Amino acid sequence: MEKLRKNILNLLQDDARYTPAKIATLVGVDEAAVAKEIAALENDGIIVKYSAIVNTEKTGEDFVDALIEIKVNPQPRSGYDAIAEQIIRFDEVKDVYLMSGAFDLIVTIEARTIREVALFVSDKLSVIEGIKGASTHFILKKYKESGVNLQNEEKNNRISLHE
Repeated sequence: MEKLRKNILNLLQDDARYTPAKIATLVGVDEAAVAKEIAALENDGIIVKYSAIVNTEKTGEDFVDALIEIKVNPQPRSGYDAIAEQIIRFDEVKDVYLMSGAFDLIVTIEARTIREVALFVSDKLSVIEGIKGASTHFILKKYKESGVNLQNEEKNNRISLHE
């Protein structure tokens, strides 16, 4: 059953619109077994959300995406987790990662303006106890996101390392 689980996850990561019937056809098992496995993956918290990748340059709406590197003083008994938990509560925050290297956390946010990003950093991040410093980088253009070429008008044909 582990192989079925991996196959389902791979297919849904490639295209979350696949139905249990389509997945069953692709992996050669019964649709009921696929539906049961998907429900178990959701209940176990392995699949936490289905989403679409949107090319925001084509929506006509302006957004500012920023990547913020944060240097942290780990907290007694909770390390980086207590600070990360405070950061993830902000609506602007899209991603938070614990990193190796010169900075401890990487945070990505989405805002409407550069000023909103600046206010987020100065009014929300900088007041969190344990944050020693931050470096903000603005994303100027997205070429590829989550494995999808955003510049290609045709169907995306990813180069596989396994071919």
